Amino acid sequence: MLRRVFSHSPHFRLLYSSRPISIRTMASTTQQKDQTEILKWASKDGEFRRQQSVFRDQIVDEPGAKFTPERDRYHLYVSLACPWAHRTLIVRELKGLQDLITVSVVDYLLLDKGWKFSSPEECPGAIPDNINNSEYLRDLYFKVNPDYTGRFTVPVLWDKKLNTLVNNESSEIIRMLNTAFDKFLPDDKKNINYYPENLRAEIDELNEWVYDTVNNGVYKSGFATTQQAYENNVYPLFKSLDRIEGILSKSDYLVANTFTEADIRLFTTIVRFDPVYHGHFKCNAKSIEKDYPHILKWTRRIYQMPGIAETVNMDHIKRHYYMSHRQINPTQVVPIGTGPDLSLPIN
Repeated sequence: MLRRVFSHSPHFRLLYSSRPISIRTMASTTQQKDQTEILKWASKDGEFRRQQSVFRDQIVDEPGAKFTPERDRYHLYVSLACPWAHRTLIVRELKGLQDLITVSVVDYLLLDKGWKFSSPEECPGAIPDNINNSEYLRDLYFKVNPDYTGRFTVPVLWDKKLNTLVNNESSEIIRMLNTAFDKFLPDDKKNINYYPENLRAEIDELNEWVYDTVNNGVYKSGFATTQQAYENNVYPLFKSLDRIEGILSKSDYLVANTFTEADIRLFTTIVRFDPVYHGHFKCNAKSIEKDYPHILKWTRRIYQMPGIAETVNMDHIKRHYYMSHRQINPTQVVPIGTGPDLSLPIN
């Protein structure tokens, strides 16, 4: 599988493009003209700026609501490589929603048309789109809106009943999964709340700076195309990691010593840090394994929770980044290291 090579077309980069990509730009008559836009991972100043998600509907248990919680009505489209999609898989697992919400998993490679659905034989760990029988994730976006001009991102929360896209913003999807389906769950799962009302202000405040400087900070560092843009983001990244290390030196979890969505949101970045971001994204001032003992202990604590390890697919993670980002790694050679052993006992 490591020798598998995808199309040399730059269109696979549209997932991270700093500007909207229209289907019309991919027509053969204008393809050559618009290739320069597709190649732009960063803005003219060298900075990577992530686009906002477009589909922001909510699942609510209210009379007259368009999207209401129902058994087997909703479907998640995810990538095992993507930290944003990984969040949704973790909450689905911890809340016991596996029988309520089905899942498809895309191939780890970004091809010329974006995320692709492959068979498990083609890509171990992949789960085809058995709901819409799509070949590419982009097909779902155009099915909902033929004139869609945004990015084709995961995760996607899909409504099988109305045959439409509900939401593609991971932070909102995990909150829906957190409570919207509680009436179908046994008490032990129903009573789990990763965004408790009494801690929301603290969670929101921490999420804000962690998202900007860490979750997105690794991307802003890795996709920077000027030295200044890189340094503008890599120094705040490590300042925040130092701050997190300080928090976790006094507490098992990030907010009020309670396992919340703040931990889930950070975990999916940290688990990728040493094997990918440290080298591939040039975030190499320090490593989790060698320089952040309390973050490492916290990562092991979460990884060893029932069901979490099964959501971490290091094969998909490493191959996606090292083989898809050819502007960073043109040889597509994948390093052998997988980061610290998270299964070791917590001291």
